[in-house]
Amino acid sequence: MDYKSAGVDIEAGYRSVELMKKYVNETLRPEVLGGLGGFSGAFSLSSFRSMKKPTLVSGTDGVGTKLKLAFIMDRHDTVGIDCVAMCVNDIACAGGEPLFFLDYIACGKNEPEKIASIVKGVAEGCKISGAALLGGETAEMPGFYPADEYDLAGFAVGIVDESDMPDPGNIEAGDVLIGLASSGVHSNGFSLVRRVFKMTAVNLNRYRESLGGSLGDTLLEPTRIYVKSLRSVREAGYALRGCSHITGGGFYENIPRMLPEGLSARVDKKSFSVPPVFTLIASEGNIEEQVMFNTFNMGIGMVLCVRQEVADGVLRVLKESGEEACVIGSVEKSESKGVVLC
Repeated sequence: MDYKSAGVDIEAGYRSVELMKKYVNETLRPEVLGGLGGFSGAFSLSSFRSMKKPTLVSGTDGVGTKLKLAFIMDRHDTVGIDCVAMCVNDIACAGGEPLFFLDYIACGKNEPEKIASIVKGVAEGCKISGAALLGGETAEMPGFYPADEYDLAGFAVGIVDESDMPDPGNIEAGDVLIGLASSGVHSNGFSLVRRVFKMTAVNLNRYRESLGGSLGDTLLEPTRIYVKSLRSVREAGYALRGCSHITGGGFYENIPRMLPEGLSARVDKKSFSVPPVFTLIASEGNIEEQVMFNTFNMGIGMVLCVRQEVADGVLRVLKESGEEACVIGSVEKSESKGVVLC
């Protein structure tokens, strides 16, 4: 008996590494020391000495049950973008620049081409955000995962000068909330999505007129990465008083996370367009509006809080950066933190 007969193919692991090398190399930054294959990744911080108070920020997350759709549709080249996005968008909320990313893939059977396809997406997400894919791990775990399934998670580290970090203590009543459009469902709420729709290849590949494409293509659309757009705002000299990544928990859970006590957010639902996919989810699942806004991003992937007098300038920079952005509400005094949708 040997390891291969127990279900772990070491040779397949070697081939996976060889196939993914070209994608990893496309993400490397000058600060990366060494190459792929070491026991750890090394990243020099010498180029950030000019910062007054350099501060490391980190984020970790996974893709969640959205992966089930990738399994059914046998499409694995976009979920890596989701994995990176979920981590680096959180870093961007802290005013940080992502430096490097590490991925973790656990699978029932190591199929080198599939693993390479996953890493191709991870590398694409790293290129979009400017992070180096510094390393990772592929764990073949027969008997723990089905042979055709895997889990995907990641970890990112970024840096920010402490003075550039949003400070909730500066937020005041009258401040403006700016919403940045999402690319769709992103990577949250898929346990509910999978209860609403029949999860078969036939149903997912069926064209939906209201979506202008198939349900599967719409749901697998990768999470939008906002790192470079927020950097553009910062480089233009505008300070963010608060920033909220609209992930699991939707509006009701995430927007209050950036607010101090005594203030709440008033959001005008008519100020932005809700993408058709959310209308379809609500109608086919008979889901109430409050539940939708408490589960999904509803078309807004990031919310920024800025002073009223700089809102127009921030909007201009965001639109020049390619974002669909608009004022969606304001901050007001309240006995407790929360969100009022009107």
